[in-house]
Amino acid sequence: MNTVKSILFILMPVWLVLVTDVSYGRYAAIMIDADNGSILHEVDASHSWYPASLTKLMTLYMAFDALNAGQIHLDDTLRTSYHASRQPNSKLGLRQGETLTVRDAILAIITRSANDAAVVLAEYLGGTEESFAVKMTSKAHAIGMYDTHFMNATGLPHQWQVTTSRDMAILAWKTQRNFPNYYPYFAAHSFNYRGRELRGINKFTASYPGAEGMKTGFTCGSGYNLISSASQNGKHLIGVILGGISSAERYQLMIKMMDDGFADKYSASPARNITTISTHSRGTPPYQLDCGKMASRRTGYGKGDEVSSNKQLHTGKSKRVSKTRLKSNRKIVKKSGSAAKRKTLKKTKAASKNKSKAIIKTRSSSKSKNIRKTEPTNKRKSGAKKTKPSKTRYRHS
Repeated sequence: MNTVKSILFILMPVWLVLVTDVSYGRYAAIMIDADNGSILHEVDASHSWYPASLTKLMTLYMAFDALNAGQIHLDDTLRTSYHASRQPNSKLGLRQGETLTVRDAILAIITRSANDAAVVLAEYLGGTEESFAVKMTSKAHAIGMYDTHFMNATGLPHQWQVTTSRDMAILAWKTQRNFPNYYPYFAAHSFNYRGRELRGINKFTASYPGAEGMKTGFTCGSGYNLISSASQNGKHLIGVILGGISSAERYQLMIKMMDDGFADKYSASPARNITTISTHSRGTPPYQLDCGKMASRRTGYGKGDEVSSNKQLHTGKSKRVSKTRLKSNRKIVKKSGSAAKRKTLKKTKAASKNKSKAIIKTRSSSKSKNIRKTEPTNKRKSGAKKTKPSKTRYRHS
């Protein structure tokens, strides 16, 4: 009995570590005081995550920066490229060659999370979306978002496009502080585009008391994300939720966090500031939901398992794995193609052989019939005795 107790005593710490690891990362969150950057609350704020459409907040930051520098203007006309017109939902539905202003693009991104408008703006600022993404990453690192990397301007799925809730809080905070002239755009509930009123999709901005806006985000990999800012009784808060299992859950988590923040249930520590929290991201981004292209490879991270498909993000192995798989797939396709080709060729040869036999048989049959039909005439010509042909044998139908 004592031996069993001793074993259990030894295994207990290991079990506790495993349980902690199992429950780790259901979602990530952070709340800061927007007046001074103090961290009021955080849940795995340094854990790596997919940003989804929260990426567009960085696209807007870049646009505001260019507006401040006089490089672009709100009334500048942007033209839709073929690439921008091919973006998936959500979008305005811009066609190639169609135009809109910088102001319209900003409002479309904020209220509708329009992918096509984001790409049009990115191409106007960076030439191509790819080069703009490089500039986004550089700017992100310059303002303290050291664990963030961007691959596009929209937040559409890409395994190397990663962030943390801490980095997203820095982005929201810097946007608010650096661009007071453009920050009010985030409060928009709708905007008018070519005679149509397009309503906003951010329910927190539309309904929470004192809400100032910000951005929603969603992909199957990220789950339901949300950045929100609000003011009540002279207190200004910024909150970030990454990985809600449903749209309703992200709003519930944000409302609870905001309510507790305004009720002073969180105590700020001068030592814990958004500028001083650890900048080394932990783990790999979980794949939150059972949908999308990688759903079959998900092992339920949000429910306690790791997602092995995402472990190669920071190891540099993913390209090699992809190449190996591609090579293997090519071999399979080649073998399958060769086998199919041999099988088809075999069938063709057999069919051709049967067809030849049928032609020979038909010709042989036709020849014998002709011989039989011409026999009486030949006999008559040779002076043979005339005989009356059988009515049954030569009757024509």
